[in-house]
Amino acid sequence: MSPDDLLTALDPEQRAVATALRGPVCVLAGAGTGKTRAITHRIAYGIRTGVYRADHVLAVTFTARAAGEMRTRLRSLGASGVQARTFHAAALRQLTFFWPKVVGGAPPRLVEAKAQVVAEAARRVGLPADRTGVRDLASEIEWAKVSLVVPDEYAVAAAAVDRPVPGGHDAAAVARLMTAYEQVKDERGVIDFEDVLLLLAAMLAERHDVAREVHGQYRHFVVDEYQDVSPLQQYLLDQWLGGRQELCVVGDPSQTIYSFAGATPHHLLTFARSHPDAQVVRLVRDYRSTPQVVELANRVIAAAGRGAVAPLELRAQRPDGPAVRWAAYADDEAEAAGIATAAARLVADGVPASQVAVLYRTNAQAEAFEEALATAGVPYQVRGGERFFARRDVREAIVFLRGGARVADAQVPLGQAARDLLRNAGWTEQAPPTRGAAREKWEALNALAGLADEVEARARLTGGEPATVADLVAELDERAAAQHAPTVEGVTLASLHAAKGLEWDAVFLAGLSDGLLPTSLAETPDAIEEERRLLYVGVTRAREHLQLSYARSRLPGGRATRRASRFLEALWPGAAGPARPARGGAGGDDELDPRTRAALDALTRWRAERARDLGVSTGRVLATHVLHTLARRRPASREELALVPGIGAQTLAVLGDDVLAVLASSAPVAGPYGGG
Repeated sequence: MSPDDLLTALDPEQRAVATALRGPVCVLAGAGTGKTRAITHRIAYGIRTGVYRADHVLAVTFTARAAGEMRTRLRSLGASGVQARTFHAAALRQLTFFWPKVVGGAPPRLVEAKAQVVAEAARRVGLPADRTGVRDLASEIEWAKVSLVVPDEYAVAAAAVDRPVPGGHDAAAVARLMTAYEQVKDERGVIDFEDVLLLLAAMLAERHDVAREVHGQYRHFVVDEYQDVSPLQQYLLDQWLGGRQELCVVGDPSQTIYSFAGATPHHLLTFARSHPDAQVVRLVRDYRSTPQVVELANRVIAAAGRGAVAPLELRAQRPDGPAVRWAAYADDEAEAAGIATAAARLVADGVPASQVAVLYRTNAQAEAFEEALATAGVPYQVRGGERFFARRDVREAIVFLRGGARVADAQVPLGQAARDLLRNAGWTEQAPPTRGAAREKWEALNALAGLADEVEARARLTGGEPATVADLVAELDERAAAQHAPTVEGVTLASLHAAKGLEWDAVFLAGLSDGLLPTSLAETPDAIEEERRLLYVGVTRAREHLQLSYARSRLPGGRATRRASRFLEALWPGAAGPARPARGGAGGDDELDPRTRAALDALTRWRAERARDLGVSTGRVLATHVLHTLARRRPASREELALVPGIGAQTLAVLGDDVLAVLASSAPVAGPYGGG
């Protein structure tokens, strides 16, 4: 691509970013406005015009996935020599390189989990800490370190930002723990992830020879998601820059959702003031979402409290799409079943399962959706579960691919060659009909086959040599190092925090009741506003289909004490909130025809009586989504009943006659002009 070709692919604001090759540059980029496209084209344009050398550019972001995506895009633009890494990956690479020269010997071992070290430190200072307590104390140590807070200053710093001390401990005790934690690490000869940044920053500040070498290597810097930088990351960035101004930062204050971990939008918001010569470009054209989704996103964030930063108002660029859907369910089980039914309907209508997501506030909410989707026969994956490249079946498949790369016929297209090799690992053309481990393995291997197609297509687009199995293996090695997994075909279950930076065709925002969002732990105005931004992030993940829902009660048959999130009170259709709880699909019971509603009501009454007699929850009798299927199908015989998903042999034997009797009694009596 020529320099002009690179610019032709951009809108006017993105083009302004791409041509602002000299820093400082600040890009305020709303969700879905093509910020990654703008900054990767900026780097590629700088290289094509001779302003940059690829190996002189360092682009940093916050997740391995985002860094991997940036590298992929840069490679497709002919800028493959650029270093695109997370802060920690870039810092660890440099620290490892310079440690023998500055300190001598090999660098200390990096401890990836703090739990054991924190537990030992807690024991030494007499702090009781179970597994949850250790996790909370580890998070507090991380916050202090990334905020550049030393033990002696912890109490004052925590009080200054109204930060509650974890576990009910006093601040002085946590300060003692921080000191003991550093001592335990020193004794064990290990460092943590925060130390990587601290040690490298100190090395650059104190050793001019090291600083000169790094400054000579990296001369142009790009920082993505700049609203999420911590004071420690900013300090390291300052050392990398060494007083130079060749910096482009990109961010959106409305997507600041990691303040609890030390992230702060302060540096983004004050960038123009601290860099008076900075060029500031605003990206507000939303290419991701339909006007219906964009309008809701704008309304959510526009309602931010007094003192909040004026948000970017997005302008939708896509054609109209379906209306945003709203649903109030009777209880958590009904909400999970309704969403599973709606997701299955979308998949049946042609939306790939990998393009559907269910998002919630806390990971504890995932289990209900896992059960409901599995029962509905919808494949799913839990984001934040077992890492893709850590799976045994994936590792074994890569071994087959690596071995095949040495003997593969270069005349055979990569997609076909990869599938031939993956058959040795257990891949088949057709997915297994059952759920469970076998299906999960197939989906993982099929994701590898899909990645082979991507690598092959990318090679065709660049006009180079045809892609080979060796190219696929190289891609997998790079992705494994960055934990940038290929797409697995299944509905994504993820927390709102884990969904940051991702997008899907269809998104279900679940559990949107006060106490869950905002969480009951958000007690200060700043914490509540961060919860609002979390909802905004969730809304802006959707491209086309979006549903917002909550459950009035936690348990089936429980009191309907929950209310919709305060963030939705003025937005819910009618502005007075939903009139009645839904117990069924995406649109609730209002969509049911009279015969189906009569059957469902009869089944619901029968289930409640049966549960009361047995002394169990209603869900233990029959799941809510099974009641809905029964009401729609209205089986009239045991043979028909046995075909209903969720009715197994034992259920059929114990409850079959009762269910058939309830359905028969619920049928409307025929009048003189025909049935009901």
